[in-house]
Amino acid sequence: MRIAVTYENGNIFQHFGHTEYFKVYDAENGEVTRSSVISTNGSGHGALAQLLKMLRVDVLICGGIGGGAQNALREAGIKLYGGVSGDADKAVEALLKETLAFNPDVKCNHHGEEHEHNHNCGDHGCGSHSCGH
Repeated sequence: MRIAVTYENGNIFQHFGHTEYFKVYDAENGEVTRSSVISTNGSGHGALAQLLKMLRVDVLICGGIGGGAQNALREAGIKLYGGVSGDADKAVEALLKETLAFNPDVKCNHHGEEHEHNHNCGDHGCGSHSCGH
């Protein structure tokens, strides 16, 4: 299994579309066999899903992620564990032990630039309303 995590300074970066790095882990029999940090080279939302597909990633662990990126990951056959924060290595260990706490209904967490009014989805969770109102 190949697992990617949005990555910054050892932690899970909280906005998928703006991540500059992924830490990619190869795992077999519930153990990490190798890992490496890969630059996204400034790729944006849609290109990131394609980069992960090219890297043959099976699973993505991230913080906030918008609907379009979720769809792109689904189309690429990549399983999403969103709404996760904290230490990247520990999150992967938890995933392998099947104890990872994640949000299956994660929505945009930081897409303030897409709003017509001045608020940030992170202030109120964004899952309780349509982000386009």
